[in-house]
Formats: sequence, C-alpha cells, structure tokens
Amino acid sequence: MHSHKLPRHLLGLALAATLAVAGSPAGATVSDADILNDAKTVGDVVSFGLGTQGQRFSPMTQINTKSVKDLVPAWSMSFGGEKQRGQESQPVIHNGRMFVTASYSRLFAFDAKTGKKLWKYEHRLPDGIMPCCDVINRGAALYGDLVIFATLDAQLVAMNQETGKVAWKQKIGDYAAGYSATAAPIIAKGKLITGVSGGEFGAVGRIDARDPLTGKLLWTRPTVEGHMGYRYDAEGKEIENGISGTLNATWTGDLWKTGGAATWNGATYDPETNLIFAGTGNPAPWNSHLRPGDNLFSSSTVAIDVDTGKIVWHYQNTPHDGWDFDGVNEFVSFDYKDPKTGKLIKAGGKADRNGFFFVNDRTNGKLLNAFPFVRKITWASSINLETGRPNYIEEGRPGDPAAGVDGKKGKVVFSAPSFLGGKNQQQMAYSPQTGLFYVPANEWSMDIWNEPVSYKKGAAYLGAGFTIKAIHDDYIGVMRAVDPATGKIVWENKNYAPLWGGALATAGGLVFYGTPEGYLKGVDAKTGKEIWSFQVGTGIVAPPVTWEQDGEQMLAVTTGWGGAVPLWGGDVAKRVNFLEQGGSVWVFKLHKR
Repeated sequence: MHSHKLPRHLLGLALAATLAVAGSPAGATVSDADILNDAKTVGDVVSFGLGTQGQRFSPMTQINTKSVKDLVPAWSMSFGGEKQRGQESQPVIHNGRMFVTASYSRLFAFDAKTGKKLWKYEHRLPDGIMPCCDVINRGAALYGDLVIFATLDAQLVAMNQETGKVAWKQKIGDYAAGYSATAAPIIAKGKLITGVSGGEFGAVGRIDARDPLTGKLLWTRPTVEGHMGYRYDAEGKEIENGISGTLNATWTGDLWKTGGAATWNGATYDPETNLIFAGTGNPAPWNSHLRPGDNLFSSSTVAIDVDTGKIVWHYQNTPHDGWDFDGVNEFVSFDYKDPKTGKLIKAGGKADRNGFFFVNDRTNGKLLNAFPFVRKITWASSINLETGRPNYIEEGRPGDPAAGVDGKKGKVVFSAPSFLGGKNQQQMAYSPQTGLFYVPANEWSMDIWNEPVSYKKGAAYLGAGFTIKAIHDDYIGVMRAVDPATGKIVWENKNYAPLWGGALATAGGLVFYGTPEGYLKGVDAKTGKEIWSFQVGTGIVAPPVTWEQDGEQMLAVTTGWGGAVPLWGGDVAKRVNFLEQGGSVWVFKLHKR
C-alpha cells in the first residue's frame, strides 16, 4: 500500500511512529506510539503505570543509590480549598505540563518545571453520589491534545491539554444505582479503556472501550456471567457481541443480575498479546451462602481482546469469594524465567487482596506459580498449582445466617487478611534489573459475619458485618521485595501505619514509596536499605513517578492522607487518626553542588 493512499488519520499515526523511532522530541499531541513507548522514553509519563504493562519501572539512572542523598524539593503546589481527603492520583506529564487529578473529581494542569498552575477543572458533583471508599481519583489519560478522567458521578470528561476547555463528556453509569468511577483510564491501541465502581451496591462490573477523541462507545464487556456484551457501529447502534460466560453455570437463580465484580481499579494492556487485563471485584452480596458456585467472573483476572471486546481467558483468584477479597489488583506483564526449564514465558504477576501472589501465563491464563506474600492467611492453606484452585480452610468462611438460631447473624469468624487486603489499590512495581516485584503489603485481620440481605437499587448490598483489627503492635504496613520464581520474600521494611501508596522502581537501583506518616522514601532495590526520606507534611497514598525535564531527572508524588482505611478501618482507623489530611503535589530533583 503506497503512503499517498493512506487515510489521513493513519498517516498521522505512521508519522508519529516514525518520529518516535527516530528519537525526535515529543510533539504537542500524544500518539499511540508515545503510549506504546512510554516505559522506554524518559521525557514524559503518558500512561498510568509508566507504560501500559504497568511495571512502574524507569530506565533513568541520574538519581541512583549514590546520588539520591542530594535529592531536594524542586516545587510543591497545593490543591487548595477545604476539599482535602485522600489523594491517590498518579501524575501524567507531557510537553512540559503535568496533569494531576484530586479529590472531589478535580483536575489540575501545572507547569512541570516550575509548578505554576496553568488551569484547573472542578467537576460539579450531584448530592446523591455513593462512593464506597472516599472521594478519591487515581489519575488521567492523555491522547491527542486531550486529557481524560473519570468522575465520582460515573462520567468521563475530556479537556484540551493546553486550555482546560471541555471537549466532550460521556456518562459511564447511573450514580443513583451506586455506580461511580475512580480509576485512571488507559489508552490501548487507540481505544480509551475504562472500568466501573459500585460492587457494594450491586452494580455490574464491565470494561468499556471508547473512541478517545469523541467518547463514543466502541464495545462493552460485562464481567459477570450471563450479561450480554455489545459492540457499536459508526452510528452508535448496539450490536450483540455474545454473553459473558454461560448463563447460570456458576451463579444459580437471578443473583447474577446484580452480581458486582466491579472493575474499579482499571486495567493494564499488553501489546505483545493484544490483551487488556482487568481485575474484577467481589461478587455481590458479600454473604456467599446466598450465591452457591464460583460466581464468575468475580474476584478474577479477565483477559479481553482489545479489538473484539471478547474474553480470551480468565483466572479466578478467589472462587466463591466470601471475604470481599476483590481481585481488582493490577496484573503486571513481565518475562518469567521458568525455574524448571529456564525458558522465558510471557507472564503476568498479581499480588491479590486475598494474600497470595499469582503468576499466570499471559497468553492463556495458565497458573505458573502462587505463594503467600503476607504472613497470616486463614481462608486457604495454599493454592493448588495443578488445578489452580485454593485449598480452602472451611472453618475460615463466615457462617450461614440461615443456619443460626434466629436467622439474623451467622457464625463470626476470625479472618486474615482483612477485606482491606494483603494489598489493595496501592500499586506494586517490577524491576527487570532485579527480577523482583516490590509489593506494598499490609498485615491485618478482621472478625466477619454474614447477615440476611436483599437487593434494593441504590442501597448498600453487603449482607455482612465486620471489625478490622491489627495483628501486630508495631506494624501493619510492610514493603516487600518478592521473587516471582521462588516465592521468597527477599527483603521487607515494616511500617506502623498501613501502606496505601504505590511503588516506583528505577534503573538507578532504587525503589520509591510513601507512607501515611508522610515520608517519601528511597530504598536500595536489592537490599531494602533506606537511603533517603523526606517528610511532605501529610500522608502519602499515591504512587511516585519520575521523568526527565531539561536534562534533569525529576521525581513527583501526590500527597494527602485518606482513602478506605480511615473510613472502613475500625480499630485500625482509631490507631491512625493522628494523621493529618492535605492535598498537594511534591516534585524533587538533585541539588546541584
């Protein structure tokens, strides 16, 4: 095919790809090539996870184990106002601008070098929103000349990067039915990929693909068995695209209609397999005795073909989940060296809320390895590597209320980890240099019991009660370096408060992460030894990023204590109620001597 016959939009893509390969400076717009190369290029951060695979690894070495002692603040900017609460956003940086979302569905554009505020957008939220776990947001996507993010009332908003002018808005779901959205969207093969929140209200999880320039739906794929998927033609007409799974195969009766499995933590994308990997949340309601069976595709990793919107494979981390062990944690693509054969396998790693770390073949979902990454697990003794299923500890499941004396409360069980998880939304990092995953883990437990419940639109749909407790006096959070091949914890750093912010690994031999006590830390990737820390004045519950600005390596993190822990944490929430709220971006660089 001759280039003069290429349609104009394809010509633009081809030109962008050529420029990216030639190593020319990034243009004003963000191309598919920019996003595909994000993990390798250092001049910007144009995707959630520093690359669509989600490794959160930077090839930069200017800040390293020797120079990190000279890391000092370059600038800090406040989100201002009384709208504090949790700040879980990962900044994205392009063409000298930083875009960062904030609590209550706000988005700020800053000058990446100086911190000067360029513009801000404040989304007008209705009174009836029902976010389960604080008024947070995890970040924005960049595409073309647009910056796109999701809002707490389940909308998508796209703005011009330079001016902040709204280009389009689209509704994701009905906030009155409990739908919301908090995850950073991603761009996969020119498509805008988003999930939904709302599993605690009986919302049905799904992954949507849209045209990022217009917001028009291209396909939608539900993550609960029995629901029809759709694709959409140029006029927006709905075309049936096959149901997810087989109706009533693993859900009896009608409970699949309000089955949960929310995709509230977004997705990753692997161009090598052309698959989107979405983690799915808990089945609804929490009371597992009401829904016999495995309840697909809840608490799972679901692999979806980006072109067709069809499920290619799935792996269920917690079949018949009875503990709210959402499987939404990110599935990070990496090359796994099989310890038996020495062969490199295209794999993915996932540190699940249920306390086990899973390694799957990312081409077909086959389980390659599974091992605990927390010290105490009471619901299963291990994962059977042959069948891929957990070896349940039956007395670890909350009791059936219907079997109780009054039918109002089932047997209370002690359970570890708590439903806040061995790892929750806080993102892990993977270093191809060390071959290790850096997992911000938590050691805590809960007393949990089941209660009768029925679905009512817009009402909480749990059927459970709980109390969350610390297991140890001296720590809850613990940053762990995990070897995916051996299952060994190579090193760990304990932390008094729960860890709720993500990790960043660099080729400078460092891992950066923040604590709720307000410390941003730089530790040796091989040993875990703390080499640098800085107090930002409020808790950190967001992942750091790094990029190069005018020849200097910069490090940024969003700060502001909040999220699920102070809202749901019970005894643990009381233990950390001394922590102060805030809302800022901090940027660091090496001090020139």
